[in-house]
Amino acid sequence: MPVENPFWDYWYFHIPNYLIAAIIYTLLGRMLLGLFVPSDWHNYIWRTFCRLTDPILDVTAKITPDFVARGLLPLVSIFWLLLLRLIYWGVLGYYGLAPSLGLEPAG
Repeated sequence: MPVENPFWDYWYFHIPNYLIAAIIYTLLGRMLLGLFVPSDWHNYIWRTFCRLTDPILDVTAKITPDFVARGLLPLVSIFWLLLLRLIYWGVLGYYGLAPSLGLEPAG
C-alpha cells in the first residue's frame, strides 16, 4: 500500500510558504553580509544577493516611511513577509484549507 505524500495534498499552502521563506532568508543573508562588506562590492555572491532582493526592497521602500534608513529596509521587508506568511496561513486555516499541526485534541 503506497504512502500518501501530504505535500501534494496541500501544495497550494507549501509552495507559496516555501517561496516566501526563501525570500526571507535571502534578505537576512543580504543584511548580515552587508554588515561586513561595502555596498558597492563586486563579489558575485553580493551581486546575486542584491539582484534577488533589490525588487523586494524597492517595493518595501514605497510602503515604508522615509525616515527608515535604506540599510534597515531588509529588516522591514522581513517583517512584512513574515506578516504575509502569517496572514496566508490564517486565511487558509479559517477556510479549513491549511494543513493541520498534527495535534490530536485531548479527550
